[in-house]
Formats: sequence, structure tokens, C-alpha cells
Amino acid sequence: MAHVHAVILAGGSGTRFWPASRRHLPKQLLPLAGDADESLIAATVRRIEPLVPPERVWISTGASLVSATAAALPQVPQAHMLAEPVARNTAPCIGWASATIARADPDAVVAVLPADHFIGDEPAFRRVLQQALRTAEDGWLTTVGIVPTRPETGYGYIEVGEPVTEGVHKAVRFVEKPSRERAESFIAGGRHLWNAGMFFFRARAMRDAIAEHLPALGSGLDRIDEAAARGDEARVLGEVFPTLPSISIDHGVMEKARRIAVVAGAFGWNDVGSWQVTWEMSDRDANGNALPAGTVAIDARNNLVKALGDDSPPKRWALVGVSDLVVVETDDAVLIIPRERAQDVRAVVDALAARGEVDKL
Repeated sequence: MAHVHAVILAGGSGTRFWPASRRHLPKQLLPLAGDADESLIAATVRRIEPLVPPERVWISTGASLVSATAAALPQVPQAHMLAEPVARNTAPCIGWASATIARADPDAVVAVLPADHFIGDEPAFRRVLQQALRTAEDGWLTTVGIVPTRPETGYGYIEVGEPVTEGVHKAVRFVEKPSRERAESFIAGGRHLWNAGMFFFRARAMRDAIAEHLPALGSGLDRIDEAAARGDEARVLGEVFPTLPSISIDHGVMEKARRIAVVAGAFGWNDVGSWQVTWEMSDRDANGNALPAGTVAIDARNNLVKALGDDSPPKRWALVGVSDLVVVETDDAVLIIPRERAQDVRAVVDALAARGEVDKL
């Protein structure tokens, strides 16, 4: 697949992973799943390398994160760091990345992947991606849907329609995060997949779809293309990008376009969205604890301790009579929270912002 390129979406802030995740070092740059020394974004690039070599990988990120992201991915060309002047959601992000790639490779087929996912079965993942890319080569705007394992209310869903080819179906519609009752009906019906935010398409097919369904975005991308042709892209990008409509690719294009396909995947996928998920994916002892080496644990169950400071020598951790906690230590902060409330870490970030403690964000 000589014309396959990958765009890695890496602009998130990861507020639910405070205090490890900060504005200058968001969660995709941290080792929060799998290999203890491999950041989420490095794992994303590594696992697609058999399909897309680093020289055809592009990183979409914020201007303030370019240096840290480039340092995490030395194998990706510096020129492939696409720095957005401001965050404008995924439709402008994917539109600009696709237009940039098309200038270098008019026949490009693009895979768009989030930087912060965990994949348990990487060979199976690549097989699904190959199928999605072949479908995209045939002109379909394609997505991968995850075979659900529970009635999850925190994910969007894709309703599956009639088959296109073996293993590929038409996508009938995209569904917002449902209620518990509706999620249970989705699981019982067997016609819905989790929306994992992965997209595959010919660059020119996406450009045509944007022009049809998001004409304001299409016009803005035309202006940026014209500026790139005369060597003035950086200046015009700074002027135009903040004016583009802030809308997701799901709402702006995928829900409206006609030829939308979905490939079902079951490869140990997890959206690394909270410390609870980190605990679920960590190696745990017989009592369900995920702890630093050498920790003393007495009558302690189902706890997660992440020691992320630069202490030398490292601290000795000890837990006695506690259960179901998340404890995260960095050089300048400590978080203690029940695992069941891991999603509420964002409230700490909001409180610090209200206090004006920007150095802790």
C-alpha cells in the first residue's frame, strides 16, 4: 500500500489524567497503558508500522505541543508535525491534514487514528485496518466499529446496515452516547458497534465530502492550499484556521455522506480515558492491586498506585486497610481518589484553574 498515509490525532489535553497529564505533557505523551516505558502515541505509531512506515505518518497536534511530540517520535519527519494554531475539533483537523497529504501524494489513502488508544491484539488490529484501507481505496468513507462487550454509555455507537463485501457493511447512522436502557437494547439487537473515532478514506474523497457538506470548511481549505502553492501557508493558516467551523468529522461529514462503510473489529481495544482504565489494563497482584515494585500492601485490595516523580532513591510505598483507590504521585502533586470516581479528576483541574494556579495545569 504505497499510497497509504496515517494521521495521528494528538491534540487532546487529557484532564482526567491529572496530575500526570498537564498542558505541556498531555496523556498521549505518557506511558499509561501497555509497556511501562512506551507513551501512548509512540505505541500508536509503532503498531501501524507494518502498514504505514514512519515517513508516511503525520501528527496533528497543537502548536504548543510540537516540540514534546517530536521528541517522543524521533522516527517521524519533523515536517510531518501539523501544528494547529487553535483547536477547532476534528473536521478542520482532518480536512487540513488530508489536504496537506494530497499535495504530496494526490493518490493518497488516509488512515486517521487517535493517539491515545490501547490495542491488546495488534496483529488482529492490523488485519482490520487492512480491510478498512481496501474499502477506502474503493471510494468509501470508512470507519472501524468495535464489537461491544458491555452496554457502555460513555461511547458513541454506529448502527450497522447491509453488507458491502465480506466483513464490511454500510453504516446506517452514528448514535450519540446513549442512556443505559438504550445501550442495553443496542447490545441485545446486535446491530451496533462502538464508535472508536478511526476513519479511512481517499484524500480526494474526503475533500469532496467536505466541499459538499461543510462548504465553509472547504473554502477555508482552498485558501490554505492556494497559500501553500505560493509559499505563504504559515501566515494564511494562522488567519484562516481560527475562523473554520468547529465541528467533529462525525457530525460534519460521516453522518451526512452517502457512501459510508464500517468494518467490525474485536482486538482488545480500550479508550484510555481515565485512571480506572489504567488500573484495568495494569498487571495486578492476587488482591487486585497495581503497585510500584517493593510496595508493602497489607489488607489492601484493588488499588492503583502510580509513582511518576523523579525521586532518587524512590519512595517506599505502603498501603494498609484501603481498597479501590487511585493514588498518583508526581514531583509537585499527589492525587487520591476512589476508583469509581476516576472520571471526576477533571473537577480538580477546574478548581485549580479557578484559583489561577496555572503552573499546576
